[in-house]
Amino acid sequence: MSVTAMSRAELTGSPGGPLRGRIAVPGDKSMSHRALILGGLADGETPISGLLEGDDVLATARAVAAFGASVERLGPGEWRVTGAEWTSPAESVDCGNSGTGARLLMGAAAGFPLTATFTGDASLSGRPMERVLGPLRQMGAVTEGATLPVTIRGGGLHGIRFVNAKASAQVKSAILLAGLRAEGEIIVEEPARSRDHSENMLRAFGAEVEVAADGTVRLGEKRALTGTDVAVPGDPSSAAFPLVAALLVPGSEVRIEGVMLNPLRTGLFATLVEMGADLIVSGERDVGGERVGDLLVRASALRGVEVPASRAPSMIDEYPILAVAAACATGRSVMHGLAELRVKESDRLAAIIAGLNACGIEAWDEGDSLIVVGAGGPPAGGGSVQAHHDHRIAMSFLVLGLAARAPIGVDSAAMIATSFPTFVPLMQGLGAGIA
Repeated sequence: MSVTAMSRAELTGSPGGPLRGRIAVPGDKSMSHRALILGGLADGETPISGLLEGDDVLATARAVAAFGASVERLGPGEWRVTGAEWTSPAESVDCGNSGTGARLLMGAAAGFPLTATFTGDASLSGRPMERVLGPLRQMGAVTEGATLPVTIRGGGLHGIRFVNAKASAQVKSAILLAGLRAEGEIIVEEPARSRDHSENMLRAFGAEVEVAADGTVRLGEKRALTGTDVAVPGDPSSAAFPLVAALLVPGSEVRIEGVMLNPLRTGLFATLVEMGADLIVSGERDVGGERVGDLLVRASALRGVEVPASRAPSMIDEYPILAVAAACATGRSVMHGLAELRVKESDRLAAIIAGLNACGIEAWDEGDSLIVVGAGGPPAGGGSVQAHHDHRIAMSFLVLGLAARAPIGVDSAAMIATSFPTFVPLMQGLGAGIA
């Protein structure tokens, strides 16, 4: 599993010339996790191309193998999974830093008559798991622990009707995965729509999944999975970093090819256009049940914007880099509905505010809203930012360093490898001063 990886603990983003070039970002992390897990549950082989080979996804690959499936790496981004009846793993299942991996694996494992203990790193061990464990217990699983380590005893599950009040795709997905081997109706009501990658991919593997006009998701009677080819498109959450960098650095023009454009993942793109971004989408096409296209972005003068809470589910991972864009915009930006940021890899809301303040930008929270007063151009910079071992915080402030008047240093940058192991060389290839 040799992949390009980050190893340095500290990195600095420094201002310089324009960013230019044509790039492709790594495969979508959400789809990569799901491709491995569904492949591990399916009958037959699942060839996967474009798999993200970041630390989070590699932890899921090892976990699926530990449950008894065959998981083989054939080449860069090329994998083959052969499904199996899952059995109790010989050791604890280490999910590393991945909340998605942990929660989806718990759901999938709960459907089998097995016992498994899930562990993770210090950051993941502090994140809430009860949101998934509660509905799994309602379906008949036995669980121990509310944060990692968590033990699950599965099998003999029955139906559930669950209201997904937090609009969590991870909770919904865990229920659907557990429901594949449950008796009775599996229904998830969604007052606000969450990401639908699991529904799309379950259909591709042969399961019946119905989504009503009101957002209610129902697992049909056909629940057996058959292996299928999966092509993973570029991750829009990863594309956000070179995209915003190109917007903020004068004279820049960057084309990002093959990016997923699922409408439940493009809230950042819509927000940036509202801020005045010169962002053009072309070559739209369908790849593996997902909408994909190419992005052309040019440096732009941005203005402050108000982002409604209803948009949060479609861009929850992109608020750190949106805050960086807002820091360089003219006027005040207000982002609502950010409670979920407090329970990510770090307290992202606090980390964003502290980082912006350290770089000369006024920012604060009011309840679950973030307010950023833009500098109307390059901010002062010059700060040293604590990323709290959070990959998205680290990458966001390195991008801010490219647009600031003075370099910005970031600690714990090694965690970038969890989602974007090629971030530094890719950005350097565009001309970015990150080292």
